[in-house]
Amino acid sequence: MSRQELKAKAKEQIKGNIGILFVMMLIVGAVGGLANVIPVVGSIAAAIVIIPAFSIAMVIVYLKLVSGVKPEIAELFQHFNKFWASFKVTFFMGLFTMLWSLLLYIPGIIKGLSYSMSMYILAENPDMPTLEAIDRSKKMMDGHKMELFVLMLSFIGWYLLCMVTFGIAAIYVVPYMSATLANFYNNIKGQPVVE
Repeated sequence: MSRQELKAKAKEQIKGNIGILFVMMLIVGAVGGLANVIPVVGSIAAAIVIIPAFSIAMVIVYLKLVSGVKPEIAELFQHFNKFWASFKVTFFMGLFTMLWSLLLYIPGIIKGLSYSMSMYILAENPDMPTLEAIDRSKKMMDGHKMELFVLMLSFIGWYLLCMVTFGIAAIYVVPYMSATLANFYNNIKGQPVVE
């Protein structure tokens, strides 16, 4: 599926769902923000429990959305049992990307793209070991890193729109990008993985 097709499909999929997706973004932002108000403990809880739990929940919401399932707010709170797996994947992705970035900035970007499907893989395989999810993402992204890079660059106008509207455009842009990425994942996961 081409970049244009992925984006057109995402536009159709978010139609009629923008309101609930926006409310979900507000809830995630509010809960994360409130946790950070509590000195030290709140910030640690947000970093280790709240943000990872909401991250995997939102990935699941968008994977379901692009499969035709209407988003539900309750979905946000049904994945706190996966917070540790989500935290580990996020931590190791960040660590590995940072270590590659120490060589030069470009290898860091390339590795970041390689690891980018790890959370989607984890969302569909919650019992999968962390490093296996990252390794599977690397294999899945083999031959697709440039596609994803160009796809992300194609949203540059939308990023600028978010900036000039002081974030108001994010009400539409975040669901649009998230649905496009979920479609990208679904598109490449069915392709043979190079072992």
